[in-house]
Amino acid sequence: MGRQSGSTRIDQVMAAIRARIAARAYGPGARLPSVRAQAKAMQVSVSTVVEAYERLAAEGVIGSRPGSGFYVAGPVAPLALARMGPRLDREVDPMWISRQSLETDAAMLKPGCGWLPAAWMYESGMRRALRAVARADTVSLADYATPLGAPALRQLLARRLAGNGVEASPDQIMLTDSGTHAIDLIARFLLEPGDTVLVDDPCYFNFHALLKAHRVKVVGVPYTPAGPDLEAFGTALQAQAPRLYITNSGLHNPTGAVLSPVVAHRLLKLAEMSNLVIVEDDIFADFETAPAPRLAAFDGLSRVIQIGSFSKTLSASLRCGFIAARPDWLDALADLKLATGFGGSRLAADVLLAALTDSGYRRHMEGVRLRLADARERIIAKLGEVGITPWLTPQAGMFLWCLLPAGVDAAQLARDCLKDGMVLAPGNAFSQSPEAGRFMRFNAAQSLDPRIHAALKRALAR
Repeated sequence: MGRQSGSTRIDQVMAAIRARIAARAYGPGARLPSVRAQAKAMQVSVSTVVEAYERLAAEGVIGSRPGSGFYVAGPVAPLALARMGPRLDREVDPMWISRQSLETDAAMLKPGCGWLPAAWMYESGMRRALRAVARADTVSLADYATPLGAPALRQLLARRLAGNGVEASPDQIMLTDSGTHAIDLIARFLLEPGDTVLVDDPCYFNFHALLKAHRVKVVGVPYTPAGPDLEAFGTALQAQAPRLYITNSGLHNPTGAVLSPVVAHRLLKLAEMSNLVIVEDDIFADFETAPAPRLAAFDGLSRVIQIGSFSKTLSASLRCGFIAARPDWLDALADLKLATGFGGSRLAADVLLAALTDSGYRRHMEGVRLRLADARERIIAKLGEVGITPWLTPQAGMFLWCLLPAGVDAAQLARDCLKDGMVLAPGNAFSQSPEAGRFMRFNAAQSLDPRIHAALKRALAR
């Protein structure tokens, strides 16, 4: 092997070790594999590993102890989510999709993003709510919120939950900074590193990213048009002993499927035989044309925790979500909220309450549901012209989970379309299944621009 080739292999060994340290697979003081074991694992020569170790030691990344080996030096590495779990192309990494959707300017087409266009949001009602809150007393504008959050908003949320059959008193509801913040608090409360968490396969891609940060094992359960595959769910319960299951209630993200009552009851029966806690994310409740079954309603908030927010219907800039849970759990969650964020946003809660109780919100959402129904029909037809077909036709909501033409790889299509100024959401980001590469999630409300279909047609013709 020539010097240049040898150098490349040394760099590869060094990069692999740095990645393991960044992902915290090797913690401070951890002993590295012996040079022979590392050489065998990476299929390189012993001399290559020796040189790589020596260079890392010279950089201060690792240190040697005579007669003992090499050890990781320094403090714990900053948590690098992108280096944890299967290494994906950056175009299909969940964090990349989020960054591109949030960081790019208005000229970028975003059929892969997960929210409505700004023009579809409740702008007039938000402006009225902001004006009303601006006239409030100084305490409302400047002081900390109570640990559980604004009582009046919690009372409203209790009534809204009751409309879907979920019985929760205001004292069983705690406001959070967002739906993601709610899941993070629950994960802090219930999980330890190394625990197993079940998610739907496919599922909302940020579930994967958030759970990586908690260093737990994530196991996907195939999702069907009626809910999770119960046979696979039961097998996972027995084989994995999971602590948590995270799912969408109502409209499922990304598939648009709706949980059937039969599957819901059988799912809870399976959960009763284990130590499983279920987190039900109800963020799309106001997009429904008819209420779907809620696990929290059937369970009575015993082992099911329900969360939600209004970032998809009112404003993504207004960061306010909620947790509904049994009283003894909510007390501990409130302590965690205080420890990690102290007071929540009193201002956001007051604005949210004013907007939700505004006489125009109900009519606004009726209009949004009608616009989405029209958009879904139009986009399904346009996608069909290039051979892209929906996995199912959703009853409501913004998402279409679509099967690509035979032989088309979702990640490659995303890369090709990115060059045309378009951010897509390939199936690889929602699932680690090999089949995921055949799927793409489209946001019907964000897919109406004719340039999107022209870009897809060009990319599929290559």
